Amino acid sequence: MKIIMLGAPGAGKGTQAKMIASKYGIPHISTGDIFRANIKNGTELGAKAKQYMDKGELVPDELVVDLIMDRFKEDDAKNGYVLDGFPRTIPQAEALDKALSAAGEDIDFAINVEVPDENIINRMSGRRACVGCGATYHIKYNAPKVEGICDTCGKELILRDDDKPETVKNRLEVYHNQTQPLIDYYEKKGKLKEVDGTVDMNDVFNAIVDILGA
Repeated sequence: MKIIMLGAPGAGKGTQAKMIASKYGIPHISTGDIFRANIKNGTELGAKAKQYMDKGELVPDELVVDLIMDRFKEDDAKNGYVLDGFPRTIPQAEALDKALSAAGEDIDFAINVEVPDENIINRMSGRRACVGCGATYHIKYNAPKVEGICDTCGKELILRDDDKPETVKNRLEVYHNQTQPLIDYYEKKGKLKEVDGTVDMNDVFNAIVDILGA
């Protein structure tokens, strides 16, 4: 079962990807993890990626696809995988399709966790992070016992720059410009499935399981 997760930042697709991986016994694969593993293990592909990252440049799509295809060959991915955070653009999707096709493979599902922008802005601007231990809270869904104070270490909780409404709006704008077209791309290929990401995360997961089959 080969799955691509789609959804705006803060839609909860990473959480769902982990739950899918756990239920179906397939790896949750993110490009960040692949980069780190290859650089740590000193692979040839990792060394190439590091050259770009050290300069603060984006790793070229072709190299990212090579790294991903290499990861797919590992034993834990023989029954499939959940790919999270890639592709983000149409050229990336086309490069991945080309590489999969050359290997005689294809994606089974592209699952879009659909959440309106307004919900995401409210969700992310309610997050708070501890300056001490890094624990995260939400003022509505997972509030600390004492407002503004970490339950674990007693240090101050802050709203991170990443989670400020204006930053979230900018990230959503980038997402809609770059990644939204992917939804049309996978719909045309007959691979797209959409779930309502505004409901409880367990209900989102149950909807995904209904799509994938028990």
